[in-house]
Amino acid sequence: MDQKFQDIMEIRDQIERWVVYRDAFLWDKFRTVWHSDGVMKATWTEGSYEDFIEMTKEGLKHGLNIMHILGGSAIEVNGTRGHAMTKMIILQRAMLDGVLCDVSSYARQFDLWEKRDGKWGLVYRETVADKDRVDPVNPAETVHLDQELLHAFPVEYCHLAYLQTKIGYNVNKDCPRLSGGPAMEALYKKAEDWLSGK
Repeated sequence: MDQKFQDIMEIRDQIERWVVYRDAFLWDKFRTVWHSDGVMKATWTEGSYEDFIEMTKEGLKHGLNIMHILGGSAIEVNGTRGHAMTKMIILQRAMLDGVLCDVSSYARQFDLWEKRDGKWGLVYRETVADKDRVDPVNPAETVHLDQELLHAFPVEYCHLAYLQTKIGYNVNKDCPRLSGGPAMEALYKKAEDWLSGK
């Protein structure tokens, strides 16, 4: 098998393991996807993957309900470094102003990978927002959102940010997103530099 193709397959396998282990709360297995210096950045968190685990564990005690649906990946490899962009739907459920709602966030996970001692591991992951929506779990109910709060966030992830703000998280108002901007440009540049060995 061609080495580059094998590397791509190994990275894809790790991407799938990230989702399955995270959503099953199998934290010891989840840790195996990362290198020790791995960093996770999303709308509601930024820090080491251990920080991400602890924040998630704490959130679960208070009803945090997030799942993921995985889509296709575009993976580039150059020697022992790689980056990947993977389509993903983030599904978060919570009470919004008295109505149980689901937010569906259509996003891309943008990863930096490195092969160390023969093993591919995740070094950096950041979420890119494409679009989102909110739906009452019971379609007979109607949720009335605070329009001022909703529009305080970029349109690509305003419903997700609204929900996360309502349940107590400090949400980043400048995440990478489909419409571009400095955060998106910086992420693409970071990936190019990483792949070229900088």
